[in-house]
Amino acid sequence: MIARLPARSAARLLALLLASTLALTACSGDDDPGEDPSGDDTGAATEEAYLPVPDGVELTAQGEELALGDTATVAYEPRQDVVGALDITVTRLDEASFDLFVGWELKPETRSTAPYFVHAEVTNVGDSDLGGRDVPLYAVDGDNRLIEASTFVSTFRPCPSQPFPKKFKPGDTVKACLVYLAPDKGDLTAVSFRPTEAFTPITWTGELTKPETGDKKKQKG
Repeated sequence: MIARLPARSAARLLALLLASTLALTACSGDDDPGEDPSGDDTGAATEEAYLPVPDGVELTAQGEELALGDTATVAYEPRQDVVGALDITVTRLDEASFDLFVGWELKPETRSTAPYFVHAEVTNVGDSDLGGRDVPLYAVDGDNRLIEASTFVSTFRPCPSQPFPKKFKPGDTVKACLVYLAPDKGDLTAVSFRPTEAFTPITWTGELTKPETGDKKKQKG
């Protein structure tokens, strides 16, 4: 079964996102360096609300640089007539290995990438049901390129990397794990919230760790 990638509007991003497709029998990597999406557009940052959000929701200023465990309150338009507002906390960055992709036949193009897992806690603080939408986070590599998360139609147990549940109503919270494949075995330098070209990204940085094994998770339980 072929992994499903979320549709993106090219006009909404500064450069083509680096997308990854995974299948149980095949996998291919595709990257385009594009332009620099790192968010050096200094004039875009503002402390004013950039989208309408419910009373009491205070958006994090564009351009904020956060550490693991910090929470950003953000807004975005998953489609033209819908505004979503989220509390996002990036909690962990894992430097993964293809040894974890047991049962997946990976092509050489994919094995030339470096896999990373990004863990985050996301709460819907807006008025819209965001069910089935994508978690709006991207990885940033050492060349300041945005990398889109891979998604799977079958369960990838080490890091499910799925969109929001079918129903993700105001007040709902999910713990997300997202898979990113950095081209040319590149580094993961940051995690970025950047929904449009004009948006100065909010980023998280922190120390890379190794993914937890099933045994370690059981010990915690």
